[in-house]
Amino acid sequence: MKPLLAALMFCAGAVSAQEFFTLKGHGGPIMGIAVSPEGRVATASFDNSVGVWTDGAPEWLEGHDAAVTAISWGEVLVSGGDDFAVRLWGDQARELGRHAGKVQSVAVSSDGALVASGSWDGTILLWPLDAGEPRALPPPGSGVNAVAFGPGNSLYAGTIGGDLIRYDLAKGAAPLPLIRHGFGINRLVVTEDWIAYGAVDGGTRIVTHDGTEIADFTLDRRPVLALAYHAGTAQLAVGDGEGYIMMVDTDTWSIARDFRATRAGPVWALAFSPDGATILAGGIDDVAYGWPVASLDAFAPGITGERSFLADPATMTNGERQFMRKCSICHALTPGPSRKAGPTLHGVFGRRAGTVPGYSYSDTLDGSVLTWDETTIDALFDQGPDHYIPGSKMPMQVIAGADDRADLIAFLKTATAGGAPE
Repeated sequence: MKPLLAALMFCAGAVSAQEFFTLKGHGGPIMGIAVSPEGRVATASFDNSVGVWTDGAPEWLEGHDAAVTAISWGEVLVSGGDDFAVRLWGDQARELGRHAGKVQSVAVSSDGALVASGSWDGTILLWPLDAGEPRALPPPGSGVNAVAFGPGNSLYAGTIGGDLIRYDLAKGAAPLPLIRHGFGINRLVVTEDWIAYGAVDGGTRIVTHDGTEIADFTLDRRPVLALAYHAGTAQLAVGDGEGYIMMVDTDTWSIARDFRATRAGPVWALAFSPDGATILAGGIDDVAYGWPVASLDAFAPGITGERSFLADPATMTNGERQFMRKCSICHALTPGPSRKAGPTLHGVFGRRAGTVPGYSYSDTLDGSVLTWDETTIDALFDQGPDHYIPGSKMPMQVIAGADDRADLIAFLKTATAGGAPE
């Protein structure tokens, strides 16, 4: 394997402004994308890894024990995840520390001296990268979805409770509330002149640093899940839960482009190339997509072919639909190792839980006496993993209908024996 430093020190050859491209290799949805000032691309995934890309080929940065949900690349590359951890990558890759809940956002200060992280545990931590212990900011009042450094010595945060707040890092005082939106604020972009935020109710608004509204681009599409800004071309990109990317011209405060990037499913991650000519996007698929901005109008009515994060549900049986909705993000059906977050399901019927070679199981399943069959799989989805096998890595998934569970089991019996298409 190449040294990590070499993997991080490449030019932006993959970020081409000339044509549509994909970055393939992750084993789960793309939760975050970051592009360094030099054009280096990093992707954060549900498969517990960060990918750093050279000419379309990934170098995998491993260390998180759960989905990587947040990533930022300024002077340094940092990530946060569902394992509560904040990690620094580079010559001396290490875990900076942990929150008591999932990390939803990380940000790097302009001088590269500080990393800020916001968590669903209701805390914001500042991590000095030279030395010293992390500093906890005064509580924001609810779980934190977004953090962003601002001009001067300020930090902004968006909360689950729907508050946009500002911290004066020099004074260390209680946060100043700017906006009480009423619905959770998911994402922030902060510039010298304005702040953009995207919210659960589809709200996309731009305000001044004192909270005065500049523009409102709220559409009937919700929630807003991703924001990206390119200062040189005055472009603000907005990704939502219905698969659209809206491009806002911040010089005229008007919608320049609005196109459907996915047939179904969310846009969780957005980032611009350094020249602003390409927008990178990620979502429920295990592929990151790059579109030349100048060609986005060609995709306006909706995309076809491989430019879709999901297959057409109408082409699937009910059992396959249940698998795609509940299992496919974490599990492959084919034999052998994969980059997905969970072990392969190939040959699962009659197999003792926690025994797929090479997979790192939780203590709950490592050495378990549970055997997977029609009865135990039905119970797993009837009760939910958190009740049936508490302490496992499996996220909460319940299939309430007995017929739906039966259809899933019938599909799995064929598919995990090699009888279904990949």
